[in-house]
Amino acid sequence: MMLQEKMIMYSSKSSKGTLFPLRSMLVFFIALFAFYVCYFSFTQIALENEEEEMNDTEERAKVTCTGPSVIPYEQMRYVHFPRPMSYDRGECACTPVRFFIVVSMQRSGSGWFETLLNSHPNVSSNGEIFSVRDRREDITSILRTLDRLYDLDWRTSAAKNECTAAFGLKWMLNQGLMDYPHDIVQYLNKKGVMVIFLFRRNTLRRLVSVLANEYDRRTKQLNGTHKAHVHSREEAEILARFRPEVEVSSLIPSIRDAEQSVEACLRQFRATRHMILYYEDLIRDDNALSRVQEFLGVPVRRLSSRHVKIHTSPLPNLVGNWEEVRETLAGTEYERFLDE
Repeated sequence: MMLQEKMIMYSSKSSKGTLFPLRSMLVFFIALFAFYVCYFSFTQIALENEEEEMNDTEERAKVTCTGPSVIPYEQMRYVHFPRPMSYDRGECACTPVRFFIVVSMQRSGSGWFETLLNSHPNVSSNGEIFSVRDRREDITSILRTLDRLYDLDWRTSAAKNECTAAFGLKWMLNQGLMDYPHDIVQYLNKKGVMVIFLFRRNTLRRLVSVLANEYDRRTKQLNGTHKAHVHSREEAEILARFRPEVEVSSLIPSIRDAEQSVEACLRQFRATRHMILYYEDLIRDDNALSRVQEFLGVPVRRLSSRHVKIHTSPLPNLVGNWEEVRETLAGTEYERFLDE
């Protein structure tokens, strides 16, 4: 009987001895999991707090540098006080900066227009940044490039000084802009970027300019150098001598495709704060450039450009097969392009 009781007691002790390591391991893993959860929770909170601090810093800068009487409340989201890493804005730290994009198509006057903007002492437009393919490989590379630009750490020949008040770029429709319209619109609205659309009313004239430019790219008429824009009347006259022949079989589809591209762009980006310009209006309307400067929030100045217009003659004098072009467009919705 005593032997049986001893065996029972031994069995009970052995069972407890086996359970103790299992319980210890279980407690250890629970504690480890709890530490893991807490660590990543605190990390996430820290990142969110850091982002909030950055936003608060800009908001404090806005409050410190401006008052409601200076900048209307509805425009505050488009006013920025960036702090570039590569230089100190110094006494101009409280100069508000507007971010902008000039959206256009090749041979629509955007190069001339950008030189006009850059003649303003407080405006910096930094050219076709996305002509470099690596910067538009995907939406991530596009947004990363825009972030770097709008930090004011993007240094080009267009960069002015610490008191830049409007900062942007020129973006062509075929440079990734229409590949990710939804994401880009979201970014522009969140970042507070304004858009200037610049197109041509006369799509036929634009097509003739494209053909002439492509010819010069191949032949390099100016002493073996291709120039998309010229700064002298002599150079302009040399380039204007070439009269391209338009492929009439594809003329109407080409005009239609160009107009549909413009319509699609305006539709996709209609939710942005924007203004729409046409090349012809800039030439004929003396107040057009004043409205642009008011839109950008900079003092209105007289703007100038060294660019010399190449094709100044009427269309019949610019096209090698004008009669074919006229007959092709006569009676169509594009007949209006024949009478400028």
